[in-house]
Amino acid sequence: MIPFVLYCKSYSTDLRRVVRLAQSVAQFNLEQIPFYVSVTEAELPLFRAHLIDLNVVLISDEDIVRATPNLTLQAVSAMPGHLAQQVIKSSFWHLNISNSYLCLDSDAFFIRRFSHSDFIAPNGTPYTMLDEAHDVQEDAMRKKRSRVITAFNNEADLVQNLFQRQGRRYSFGPFPLVWHRAVWESLDHQYLAPRNMNIADAILLAPIESRWYGEALLAFKAIDLMPCQALFKVYHYAWQKDNDLRAGVDHSSLALLYCGIINQSAWERELDWPKEGGNWLSIAGRRLRRRLGRI
Repeated sequence: MIPFVLYCKSYSTDLRRVVRLAQSVAQFNLEQIPFYVSVTEAELPLFRAHLIDLNVVLISDEDIVRATPNLTLQAVSAMPGHLAQQVIKSSFWHLNISNSYLCLDSDAFFIRRFSHSDFIAPNGTPYTMLDEAHDVQEDAMRKKRSRVITAFNNEADLVQNLFQRQGRRYSFGPFPLVWHRAVWESLDHQYLAPRNMNIADAILLAPIESRWYGEALLAFKAIDLMPCQALFKVYHYAWQKDNDLRAGVDHSSLALLYCGIINQSAWERELDWPKEGGNWLSIAGRRLRRRLGRI
């Protein structure tokens, strides 16, 4: 088993985004950290054809599910896609490929050279994202988006209360996140199994895999907590992107603090595969709303 890999769960709709991500890995991966991408068995040929020259290891979602005890393909396939992908991402460690993995989304891409030290402390412990999301909440206050703050509080309370933890509300994100198998294993053995639950049950109960990991780490202390801020600059809302564009904040500036960038997929629908959905009117409307900062 190797210490650390990169991993992305994807779908055919995000094929062009994954190609962009893989190209950025090829460009900036100083230490040749292995990069794994999982898709459904049916979509493997499509991804092989487009990633053939990019040194990506393709695996199937089904292999991840089969490797996960007490989880069945039938149960995962019955879940909505946005929940099933959380189950798969949270179960990658069962393949016994690595101790830790950087869990990437398809819409991420690197903007500077990176190495193990960006994600793993000198003693081998992965860094864990941990803060109170004040930056996002302050932006929401300025834009009078109270629903953003309410959503954060509700999500935090949901999982925090399941672990009966009192105290501050933490954010264990945003993605990408470095996850250690020992933390997921402690969740399995010390929380889920005693309740006759599996990871799919957990996600159905509270569909926020990053919070399950974070609260399990705080509760069971399977690894040392080595906190860090976001690894990538994530534009959660259009107004954040627009603010940076107006301020002249470019990739070279962001690279001083971040390894990469994530733009929400809804803003880059031209990258959808095989083509952007909708008629010309809906496409024009989306692009106009994006320019106005309303997506």
